[in-house]
Amino acid sequence: MLAGTAGRRAQRAGPPRSLKRRGGEFARIEEAVAASAAPTAQAAAPTYARHGSERTLLYALVQSHYPDLIARLDAQDRSLPKYVREEFEAFVRCGVLAHGFLRVVCEQCHAERLLAFSCKKRGFCPSCGARRMAESARHLVQEVFGPRPVRQWVLSFPYPLRFLFASRPGACSPST
Repeated sequence: MLAGTAGRRAQRAGPPRSLKRRGGEFARIEEAVAASAAPTAQAAAPTYARHGSERTLLYALVQSHYPDLIARLDAQDRSLPKYVREEFEAFVRCGVLAHGFLRVVCEQCHAERLLAFSCKKRGFCPSCGARRMAESARHLVQEVFGPRPVRQWVLSFPYPLRFLFASRPGACSPST
């Protein structure tokens, strides 16, 4: 548990003062939360749910406006850098079953799931960015910092190295 005001707030019991004044409204909310959190006879098995990137607003905006952007740039005899085009095109294909998937089968119960391919890019794909962030955090916590208590860490590179890493991501990957 982190020390500080957040920890003290979590220890406070009872409704906030603003809800105490409203009478039984907080009691009804507490009862509903308690009923939904009550243990059931069978524990719910974890289920997999596709993130469905094609249903997000960002996906709809990129899918509808990216071709127009390319057409406008072509009309002006300009173009986007290759890495930007690749980022957009990979994002539009990320998580969409029509662009490729794996069929995963459970060896015990033979249940099947379709697992769509992801873009694995670092740009603006929220699902791949979140996965990369979680993997990096796990690596730092388990492999780099170890059991030592760390509250905050900052890694900074000089500007020439930042530009090198941005233009050539392979420069900061482990050499084999």
